[in-house]
Amino acid sequence: MSEILRIEHLTKTYGTKKAVDDLSLSINEGDLFGFIGHNGAGKTTTLRSAVGILDFEQGSIIVNGHSLLDEPLACKQVIAYLPDNPDIYEYLTGIQYLSFIADIFGVGKIERETQIAEYARRLEITSNLGDIIGSYSHGMKQKLALISAFLHKPRLLVLDEPFVGLDPSAAFQLKEMMKEMCDKGGAIFFSTHVLDVAEKLCSRIGIIKGGRLIACGNTEDVRGDSSLEDAYLEVLDNE
Repeated sequence: MSEILRIEHLTKTYGTKKAVDDLSLSINEGDLFGFIGHNGAGKTTTLRSAVGILDFEQGSIIVNGHSLLDEPLACKQVIAYLPDNPDIYEYLTGIQYLSFIADIFGVGKIERETQIAEYARRLEITSNLGDIIGSYSHGMKQKLALISAFLHKPRLLVLDEPFVGLDPSAAFQLKEMMKEMCDKGGAIFFSTHVLDVAEKLCSRIGIIKGGRLIACGNTEDVRGDSSLEDAYLEVLDNE
């Protein structure tokens, strides 16, 4: 099973505060990796560093065999990243935005039409694709951003709190889309506060506290004989 993401000794500081402290982890093809921790633990900083948005002081990040520092374009061609509050061009229509993303990643006409139609149907946003994005609700913007993330069939999908703002039907479809991607050999690295979702969905779990990775492994191993919530609270208390 090939490695898609490797983070080694990542350290990121803001002033004198270490937001991420000597963090190392790896994600292989097929992994659905849930990243959990309190607000301010370092989840978002780690995700943003992994996709090349943030610089970092120490460490290395390898994506699909390429160094993020030395070959950023090769890395970003196989990554899709969705922040917790997607910033979308609000003066475009939904379909114009998706076409723009497809152009960036070189997705052909027939393939993009097929992909957009399928994901829009599943997320129940087909009838809104002709509307200006500025008229969308937060949930609709989230759905559009999700389609744009899946559109070019990335090897690595990085998502920051992807279930926030989604209705139950869309949340179910997103879980299915995530599992399907991993079944096809892709990998997903996502943060969440919803431990029940992480426990049921993820093959692997990482727990971060104060910028340090304090637990990491297969979900069953991290959880042990208790629920993930109990295991999470116990690990935090023992630190």
